[in-house]
Amino acid sequence: MTLEFDFYFSFRSPYSYLAAPQVEALMAKYDLKPRMRIVTPIAIRIPGFFKSVNPLWPPYLLRDTFRISQMNNIPYRWPRPDPIIMDIASGEVAAEQPYIHRVSRMAVAATRAGRGFEFARRASHKIWSGEVDAWHEGDHLSNAAAEAGLDAGAIEAEVRDNGEDLGAEITQNVADQRDAGHWGVPLFVFQNEPFFGQDRLDHLIWRMNQAGLAER
Repeated sequence: MTLEFDFYFSFRSPYSYLAAPQVEALMAKYDLKPRMRIVTPIAIRIPGFFKSVNPLWPPYLLRDTFRISQMNNIPYRWPRPDPIIMDIASGEVAAEQPYIHRVSRMAVAATRAGRGFEFARRASHKIWSGEVDAWHEGDHLSNAAAEAGLDAGAIEAEVRDNGEDLGAEITQNVADQRDAGHWGVPLFVFQNEPFFGQDRLDHLIWRMNQAGLAER
């Protein structure tokens, strides 16, 4: 029996990106399946967050994420452009956020089409790997949809025609994430138990083994 877990994921989170190939490897080894729950980044979820965050946190985050990428041989560079439009120095976040809303809504549409993880894995790679610039332009995200086994045109049309409904699902995901017991990403929830951070995947597998997780 395939065991499923919720995977709360943000496209602006380097830790979400770094978790994706590790989850992919677990999917190849075990009979498990993530249910993608796309959420908006913390810059949007918690207004004013970057105006009050400890100034030591951003440089540590960069050091830590580069270390994780090196340890796991995952290509990594801060996105160009940043998925969130903001003034890094002041922490001021722009009211209009076209980049993050588009890719997030594409991911919800992909999830509804049964290929949510596959899209998130490939789209986040376009954004974070450093292999492309201007990931938000041209056909990069459409290519990610096609690489995920989706009809890219249908996904784009869904975002164009039903963006408000897709956005409402993201809002619900944010509420469900909070109800699950944490505010950060990546967050994995199995049988109502939250596991926060890509460094908790071993704990997730340990718990799923207790529930009868089978190897492939």
